[in-house]
Parts: sequence; structure tokens; C-alpha cells
Amino acid sequence: MNWRAVIYIILLVSFTIVRALPRSYRDTEEKNSISQRFSQLQENNFKAIAMIMFAQYVQGNTFGQVVKMAEAVTDFAKRCTDTDRDNPNCQKPLDRIFLNTICQEDNLPRFTDCCAKKDPERNDCFLSLKNSSRGFISPFERPNAEAACKNYSEHRHSLPGYFIYEVSRRHPFLYAPTILSVAIQYDEMMKDCCRNTEDSTHNLEECFRRQAPKVVKPIREDGLRQEHTCGILKKFGERTIKALKLVQISQKFPKADFFTVTKLVSDVANMHKDCCRGDMLECMRDREEILHYVCTNQEIISSKIKKCCEKPLLQRSECIINAENDDKPANLSPQVREFIEDKGICERFAQEKDNHLARFLYEYSRRHPEFSAQMLLRIGKGYEDLLNECCKTGSPENCCSRGEEELKKHIYETESVMKTSCDIYKEKGDYYFQNELLLSFTKKMPQLTSAELIKFTKQMTTIGSKCCQLSQDKLLPCAEENLDLVLGEICRRHLTNPINPSVCHCCSSSYALRRPCMGKLEIDENYVPLSLTPDLFTFHEDLCTTEEEKLQHKKQEMLINLIKYKPQITQEQLTSITVAFTAMREQCCKEENREACFVKQSPELIKRSEKLLSA
Repeated sequence: MNWRAVIYIILLVSFTIVRALPRSYRDTEEKNSISQRFSQLQENNFKAIAMIMFAQYVQGNTFGQVVKMAEAVTDFAKRCTDTDRDNPNCQKPLDRIFLNTICQEDNLPRFTDCCAKKDPERNDCFLSLKNSSRGFISPFERPNAEAACKNYSEHRHSLPGYFIYEVSRRHPFLYAPTILSVAIQYDEMMKDCCRNTEDSTHNLEECFRRQAPKVVKPIREDGLRQEHTCGILKKFGERTIKALKLVQISQKFPKADFFTVTKLVSDVANMHKDCCRGDMLECMRDREEILHYVCTNQEIISSKIKKCCEKPLLQRSECIINAENDDKPANLSPQVREFIEDKGICERFAQEKDNHLARFLYEYSRRHPEFSAQMLLRIGKGYEDLLNECCKTGSPENCCSRGEEELKKHIYETESVMKTSCDIYKEKGDYYFQNELLLSFTKKMPQLTSAELIKFTKQMTTIGSKCCQLSQDKLLPCAEENLDLVLGEICRRHLTNPINPSVCHCCSSSYALRRPCMGKLEIDENYVPLSLTPDLFTFHEDLCTTEEEKLQHKKQEMLINLIKYKPQITQEQLTSITVAFTAMREQCCKEENREACFVKQSPELIKRSEKLLSA
């Protein structure tokens, strides 16, 4: 099958595809039959969507098995359209037909229990078995450039289909249009890099090294964003997701009225519920209906999205997410004093608590695009706590006026934390700033591996390089919202393999307070330090590498081990050991027999370090 042609057709008719997708178990009428869907999508498009869905549902199946199921359900759809229109099976919802196709397959023991259930429980069972954890399926093995181009020339028509299969099974929750869009970029990369294999001046490896990150980036970023949102929904529930989306949408569309914003919030929250359950068909249709609503109501939503709405459908969502916030209405008052001074606030709070708090968040957020979404949620939580306390007193007006001072204090503290971090980053640069983070986070979370600690602190350092150069009004949203993604990843790591009770508390108690909670963590007093063994600090001649990045990595591993051995290590002790280590390295790297020097000097360094640390 020519998958290349299929993907390009899908990009051209994607809105028709979305409009044709069923509402699965909510749709049982004739109008949603497989024959109608097949007619609307046409054969190639129907088969491509089927392939993604089967690869995401049955991740362990081979490419051939997935193609076989996609072809089987497509053949069934053709028969329902042509000769078997009156067959009762043709009237079943599309999701049910997909699952029937899977359950008719042999050698799928993992799904036996699911197949024994009735719908819709059967669908829920299949969704619960989707596994997006790294290592569940072996990672991609990158072939050398020549082998990749040879494979491309021999299998040009089927290769994009195989790419779709491999991406889909490794990312069972990833939005299908993202997969299709990335498949286009993959095909264009292969075509571009492999076009001149005979040209001796054409560097294949360099071409792939330059273009591959552009292909991988949407998978990684969209996947991380989706995983992050689903993690919040799962841990903190729909109310938190709605509050977060209310803040973000109010900041982006400050001219939109409260009714429009709350409608979008409800629609987006429902979309995330479907996407996080793994219902790809529901997820696709939900998202495109939201885009359709936003783009057909631009005049009441935003003046900044016109160009986004003119883009092809698959590019529209990302464009709107990245679009700049609309200008605030000219008549918007700078403050929201009515939420503090109005004499009827306690009555409204008692009668319609969630709606009153939502109006406060909406009004406050649309006035403050310079604040992060997480900070605005903390302000909303502070306002709720204030009303809970003040409305119990005889004079709520006097009590509520105290809230203004507390608000100013919180804003000042948050801005100070970010400013201090940026000052340190600007003073020390990437490597030494990351070392400061390693010192802090190894003490907080010594249970993490060296690789994990280096990865998370590297991500935080990247945030510094990205955000600390921005103006003050852009700093907080950039820094805290990107940091929230890293903390979300740490919390998901904690869920799969618990770190310690303090991290558990920060990850579980409050989404809005997660960053300040993590910031206040100190040394894990319950941690049992590592024993000082020769294996802990073994040095070899590879320390003499001239590649600065590799050397820095080795130094950071040593730093982590030092802290895990002595969590209470002082800056003076650390400096002394670093100086001794540097002297040993310089001495041994000058020797003719470097390895022998390190074998001799390493125990001496360990003894000296032990003496320093016991002082």
C-alpha cells in the first residue's frame, strides 16, 4: 500500500475526517454506521486511521498483524457500504467494530479478559492496558545513514506506514493528527537526505543529525504535554484541570466574555478526559470541534489568531497554543476590588461557590498575563481560603481587607524566587548553575539515580537559559510553567517508583503549591547515606578526555556520589575535595601510564576526602 500518498491525502482532507469521526459509545444511531464513515473518509483515509488505532490498542502486535487488522476492518466497511447494508453488525458503533476485530485475532492472551467483557466496559478495559512507560517497547534503533537510505529507496511507499506504526505503538495516547503530521516530516527528511547518495560531497550523517530533531520534537513535546495534563487530571481531578484551563484561556483571550471562556474550559476539560482515557477517535473530534468554534467566533474571542485559523487544520492547534495573548480590553479596570469590598460576596460565595471563584479567577487572570498560571491558581486558592475564614466572622469586610496584603506578599515572594534563580544563572552559567541544582536536589531526593538527577537538573538549567533573558512581564509564565513540566515528570517518576515521603507530600497535596513545596524541601533526614567504598569513587584515564561535556558529566556524577555519601556536606568541604580531585586529574593526565596513576592516586584521594568529611 502506498502510505506516502495516504498521508498526503489525509492532510488535505483532515477536517472532513474529523467531522466524520463517530462519538463512539454515545452514538448508536444509523447516521453513525461504519458505511457512512467509510463513505465520508474514503478507503485510504479510513485504513490509515484504523492502523493508528490498532497500533495504539494492541501495542505488542507486529506491523503485519496491524496492517492485517486495518485491512480486515476496511474490507468489512466496504461490504457494509456496497452489499451488506442491512447486516445488523454494520449498524454497530465504529469503536465496537474495531474491538471485535481485535478480539477475533488469535494469540492475544493479554486481552482475553477484556474481550470477555460487554461494551462499554470492554473499551474501558482495553484503554486501561495502554502502556506509555519507557521501556515497555524497546526504543528505536537508529540505523546508519546509508542503511536508512537503502531501506528508503527499496520500500519508499510502505516506509511512512511503518513509521506511523512504530510511533503509534510507542505513544498510545498521542494525538493521531500529530502522528500523521510527523510522518510527513519524516518522509520529507528521508527524501531530502537520501536524494544525493551518489554525491560524495553530500554528508548523509550530517543531514540526518540536522533534521532528525525536527521530526522527534513534536512527538516528545506533544507527548510530554499530554502526559503532564493527564497526570494532573488523574492526581488532582477535573476541578483542578478546569481551574488551570480557566486561567490559561482567560490570559490568552482577555476580551472573551465569561460565558465564552467557561464554555471553552468545559469543552477543553472534556477533551482531556477523552484523550487521557486513550479514546483516540473522541480525542480527535473533541479537539477539532473546539478549533472550529474558536475560529468561527474570532470576533468575540481574539484578534491574534486570524493567521492560525487560516493554516491547514493539523497546524492550527499548535499555532493557537503558541499565539501571543490578545490585548486587554481598553475599558478593563486595573483591579478587581468588588471581590473584596462588595457587601454581598459572602452570600454569593455560599450560594454558588464554584461559579463565584471561577469569576474571580477569570477577572484576575485576564488582567495579569505577566503571572504564571500556577501563581494565579495559588492566588485563587488564597482567595477561597480567605472567604472561608472571613465569611464566618461578624464583619467580613474588615477581614477581607487583610487579603490584599497577603496577596502582595505572595506576589513579591514568587517574583523574588525567580529573580534570585536568574541572578545565579546569569552569574554562573549553565554548568555551574546545574551543579547548584544538583547540590540542592540530591539532598532533597537522594533516592534518584545519578542519570535522573542530571537529566532533571539539565532540564531546569535549559529553562534558565530560555527564560532568564526575557523581560520581566514574560519571565514568570516562562519559568514557572516550564518548571511545572519538569516537576510533573518527577512526580510521575515518584508514582512508578516512590522517592520519599516529602516528595510524596509535594506531589499529592496541591497542584498549585507543588513548586513552592518542592522549593522548601531540605535534606531527607530518613535517607541512609552510601557507604564509602572504592567502587564509589573509581577513576580511570577516561578522565583525561578533551571533550568538555563528557568531563563535566563525570564530575557531576562524582558530585552526586559525594552528596549521597555525606548529605550534610558543606561548601568548604566540597571546594576542598574538588581542588584535590582537579590536582589528581592534572597530575595523572601528564603521566605516560595514566591508568596506573589513577589506580594509585584514587585511594589516596578517597582517604583525604574521608578525613575532610569527618572533620
